[in-house]
Amino acid sequence: MNTTVIGGGSWGLALSKVLSDNHHNVLVYDINEKTVDNINRLHLCVQLDAYIPKDIKATTNIETAMNHADVVLFVVPTKVLRSALEEALPFIKGAKTFINAAKGIEPESFKRISEIIAEMVPESNIKHIVSLSGPSHAEEVIKGMTTALTAASEDEAAAQFVQSMFHNQQYFRVYSSTDLKGVELGGALKNIFALAAGIIRGQGLGDNALAAFMSRSLVEMHKIYAHLGADPETLYGLSGIGDLIVTCTSEHSRNFQAGYKIGSGKNLEETLKSMTMVVEGIRTTQAAYQLSKVADIDTPIIDAIYDVVFNKIEPKVVLSHLLSRDSKSEDKPK
Repeated sequence: MNTTVIGGGSWGLALSKVLSDNHHNVLVYDINEKTVDNINRLHLCVQLDAYIPKDIKATTNIETAMNHADVVLFVVPTKVLRSALEEALPFIKGAKTFINAAKGIEPESFKRISEIIAEMVPESNIKHIVSLSGPSHAEEVIKGMTTALTAASEDEAAAQFVQSMFHNQQYFRVYSSTDLKGVELGGALKNIFALAAGIIRGQGLGDNALAAFMSRSLVEMHKIYAHLGADPETLYGLSGIGDLIVTCTSEHSRNFQAGYKIGSGKNLEETLKSMTMVVEGIRTTQAAYQLSKVADIDTPIIDAIYDVVFNKIEPKVVLSHLLSRDSKSEDKPK
């Protein structure tokens, strides 16, 4: 299968390696000439200091990239997704399968990535839209370490098609799902709570606090799933609790790293300046906070993270406020 990967960052190249290992023909598109040169000449993912298969090629020419593609895999931050689509649109010929492997929600519109693709790409150019999500760090995938993800589409056959593209018996297992909404929401929302997990660790709190926090995070995710019409059962799969666990407990997580720096005393500007990769949890916190206010959803943890990140309230003050809330029953979380 001829696959064009939009985005030559660490996750884009890790997934390119999986596709190459599965004997697909991969062309990576990136606007950065140095990134493209590192792929073509050195066969290197610089961000992870890891080698990639030599048959993975790269280009800065979007027309070349689109002409190559039967399948287009988007692995770019949500902030630049619309501009990336606008650049590609004039060169999309025929119907393509679009795969989203990024994780985020757009502020203001509250749209998931698949919804943005469906809005911007003419229907005649869309064969299928599929999301690939789950507990996965590029650092491990690019080394061929065991990983399991979910391919989701409202069209079951499309989900199974992408499942077959990525699944292999050596290190990369893929499940399928028809709950596209739930899978994308899980991948996006967990970044918010990974930020908070880092803040908790940065404040010097321990395992007890982190376990309690993650449990209550699931409650807030469940409320948002219910409001937006996603299947709550999806929350307990790889793209929900699986991704929540890996991002809240691993130092590989850029969202955890950012939260840890904020919890240790750095402000948001210092933190973002020190990060080498995009911190999606910041933007998704804004979107989820806006949604909770518009829809009148009680999300005290999301509110707390928003206060720390955007209102510049000290983490210890916000944590104290969370702990001082009225006692309640856990039988029917509210």
